[in-house]
Amino acid sequence: MTQTTPNALPPELSAVLLQSSAQQLPARRADTIVAHFEQIARSHATKTAVVFGDQQVTYSELNERANQIAHQLLDLNAPVPSIIAVWVDRSIEAIAAILGVLKAGHAYLPLEPTYPAARIAQTIDDAKPAVLISQKTLAPNLTQLACPIILIDNPANIPDHNPQVDVSSTDLAYVMYTSGSTGNPKGVLVAHSNVVAFVNNTRDRFHLDDRDTWTWFHSWAFDFSVQEIFSPLLTGARLVVVPFETTRTPDEFYSLLAEKRVTVIGQTPSAFALLNQAEESGTLRPLALRLIILGGEALNFATLRNWFTRHDDTAPQLVNGYGPTEATVGTTFRDITEQDAHHETESLIGDPLPGVSVYLFDEFIHLVPQGETGEICIGGPGVALGYLNRPELTAERFIPDPMTPGAYLYRTGDLARRRADGELAYLGRRDGQIKVNGFRVELGEIESALAVFPGIAHSCVAPYTDDSGRTFLAAYFVPDGITPVAVPRLALSLARSLPAQMIPAFYTRVTSIPLSPNGKIDRKALPAPSRQDSFDDSETRQPSSELEEAVLNLVRKTVGNNSICLEDNFFSVGGHSLLGTQFVLRARETFGVKITLRDVFEAETVADLAAQIESLILEEIHLLSEDEALRLATEQAA
Repeated sequence: MTQTTPNALPPELSAVLLQSSAQQLPARRADTIVAHFEQIARSHATKTAVVFGDQQVTYSELNERANQIAHQLLDLNAPVPSIIAVWVDRSIEAIAAILGVLKAGHAYLPLEPTYPAARIAQTIDDAKPAVLISQKTLAPNLTQLACPIILIDNPANIPDHNPQVDVSSTDLAYVMYTSGSTGNPKGVLVAHSNVVAFVNNTRDRFHLDDRDTWTWFHSWAFDFSVQEIFSPLLTGARLVVVPFETTRTPDEFYSLLAEKRVTVIGQTPSAFALLNQAEESGTLRPLALRLIILGGEALNFATLRNWFTRHDDTAPQLVNGYGPTEATVGTTFRDITEQDAHHETESLIGDPLPGVSVYLFDEFIHLVPQGETGEICIGGPGVALGYLNRPELTAERFIPDPMTPGAYLYRTGDLARRRADGELAYLGRRDGQIKVNGFRVELGEIESALAVFPGIAHSCVAPYTDDSGRTFLAAYFVPDGITPVAVPRLALSLARSLPAQMIPAFYTRVTSIPLSPNGKIDRKALPAPSRQDSFDDSETRQPSSELEEAVLNLVRKTVGNNSICLEDNFFSVGGHSLLGTQFVLRARETFGVKITLRDVFEAETVADLAAQIESLILEEIHLLSEDEALRLATEQAA
């Protein structure tokens, strides 16, 4: 992993910063994440702030840990403000690292540890962080990084008092990368004032206070995490950090909600569907939930019907939210009723937060009449500062507000219409961007990765929705007739460079990519994808042991695809989080080992998965042998 010389925010960013609603208000030190958190840390010093497993810290202790990280950053004399990358497994230390970066006057760049190394390298190369904060377990991956590194688990005698750094509301708070249509992800620049305005508005909207308990469930590379982390920490509430494996195991997450007496959660509709299923098929447990905020992708209200057979529609209250990363997490919200689940057929996204403007414009930035489809454009205190290193794209998407002189709007690319009853109905994207499990996915980014694979002449990617309503990605390709295309190798190549949510579940060979009359890809004319067709050219190495054959058969049974071979990746042949959980449970029962969902995610192929299970079996045998030897020695001694 290499990069050019790290530096502070690029000089051209000063022009970008002017194109933001945050710059239209005077900079105030009181309206920063740091000021609000430090006030809470004083007033709630002995209250539990963050819980992770059997670990917990008070607000005072969390503040001190964050201060130590801030002082380490200040000792490195990085120009203020700089971008500071944070590559840490979810933990209490991860929260302290975020706060420490902000306290030092810098902006944090979250790097998701589960992302492929190529994706991490691509993000670092674009952002050029001045410093990277990480931990020992990830250190082997950092050997070629050309910037200073702080390891959070390195003991040191570091001051823990609040640093005296001048942080203002218009300063950059974080850079969050989203999928890009050009084949490269783009970094969204969000200011302190953007976050503080969102937290204050949602606190009033949902009556949030220090009696609440939240969960940090989503990847911190997804802006849902901003609400999950800062809403509790800036209101004195308790934050429960959900282990990664638990986020992929609905039964365990459901148990955690009951055990920790969680009152507020954020969920994508896809994640909530799994939680809903886990409760429906398991033992009903007493929950303390009072608020469930859904967002990140279109919600089909009908999927909530079985939830309402077990729960009143105000206990907990379900809310459908809408808002892109460029407008800071959420802009509109709508309370959901049981009646909605039975009668509403559209994804209704509700009303804007105070101070937020939502317009529906045509392509000429003219308001569309009621009932007609228009592009959602957002104004107000949540509008971000623009894109890092993308001045042209910033100028294209962050435009002057024709309704409010001096203000700016963000053009979302999302479509909606205002119904006669005043409701705002979300209608999807106007371009090739879709939502997969809450993550924004630009089809063009996946298509760029397909285009460079040997043997492919033309390719495209399209969303595919199965009978259950789940959305998958389907890749189509035209061979060049020279180099054979082995689909398992193609899937594995994508898995090494793209996040899991961007890996197609289907690969279909076609003779040509259909085009519309205007020369664009006509995705509606593509044939229905087929996993059997996709992988009929798979390498056919036969299992070399009974264990390998048993694991292969178990994967085939779990995914429901008998054409899977040893070289396939579980998640590239139709596997997803719920199926991964089912595989783990079946593997534990079949082989008697403590395999985890993380093992399934980390295995590149079924063969690797079999090797991991074999290793766990040998480890169990070794432990049993040690126990038996200890028992015999004890008996002899007696």
